[in-house]
Amino acid sequence: MPITIALPSALQPYAGASPEVTVDGRCGTVGDVLDALAGRYAGVVDRVMDERGQVRQHVNVFVDGDNIRFLDGLGTPVGERSTITIVPAVSGG
Repeated sequence: MPITIALPSALQPYAGASPEVTVDGRCGTVGDVLDALAGRYAGVVDRVMDERGQVRQHVNVFVDGDNIRFLDGLGTPVGERSTITIVPAVSGG
């Protein structure tokens, strides 16, 4: 089964205008999923990851509803049917 990545509207133009994409379910971690995604949609990953290979400060990544910042970051495990949701952080003022 593939792993699904749900994309916010701001990233959809970099993924063929699709609101979600899939990668091979054999990925073991969020980092693996993003590496696989970069092979197909580098523009998406360029906007999610910084130059140090970390998730950008103003981007949140969730695995099955849990924020990876509170788990193992890019090392957070994923299952064959996991859904990864990428959400730009919202701030107010």
